[in-house]
Amino acid sequence: MPAPETADEGAAAPPSLTADVDPGTFRAVMATVCTPVSVVTAMAGDRPHGSTVSAFASLSLCPPMVLVSLDVASDLLRHLRASGAFGLNILHDGQAALAAAFARKGDDKFDGVSWVLQAGVPRLDGCAGWLGCTVDRLVDGGDHVVAFGRVIDAGHAAASPLTYHQRQFGTHQALPDDAAAAGPPLPANVRYLRPASDGSGAGGSRGGAGMVEEWFAFN
Repeated sequence: MPAPETADEGAAAPPSLTADVDPGTFRAVMATVCTPVSVVTAMAGDRPHGSTVSAFASLSLCPPMVLVSLDVASDLLRHLRASGAFGLNILHDGQAALAAAFARKGDDKFDGVSWVLQAGVPRLDGCAGWLGCTVDRLVDGGDHVVAFGRVIDAGHAAASPLTYHQRQFGTHQALPDDAAAAGPPLPANVRYLRPASDGSGAGGSRGGAGMVEEWFAFN
């Protein structure tokens, strides 16, 4: 039987697949990502609680779901676990002071803030967008926990978004027409399939059995 192959002496060992990148470099890279800013809210018994969050995203259209990332040691996560629900208040560009206020520690963040209880969670007045969610599941991810939320209530207003980039608040501005024209054309729409809610999708339809064809328009 031939001897098993062995690595050549002096050959460089492959880098570990679990080696961590330098934390400072990682933070610097993530600072280049422009993110929306929201205040995630929950009820702490009979009082409101909330924190500023930039790590959130849409997750699913059918059913409608979002995800938010929360520090494992945060009070907000504790209240979210206990209540089973949270609100996602998406801020506009005139609410930077509100974002800064909810980014600090303390139980007085709602002092002087106008809000209502909607879908069982606090909804801040005047935000660009609003989603009321029930907790679908919680997934551990390092020093954070990702909360999957099932959207049960929604609303929005015409307003420019508040964004966070290079550790500064800002907003989105569309490219000039000539700059946009220099890039690749955006698709007019995108085709996707979803299950027919009433089960009426015919086997001979373009979407297949039990499926409904829809389009998402970019313009």
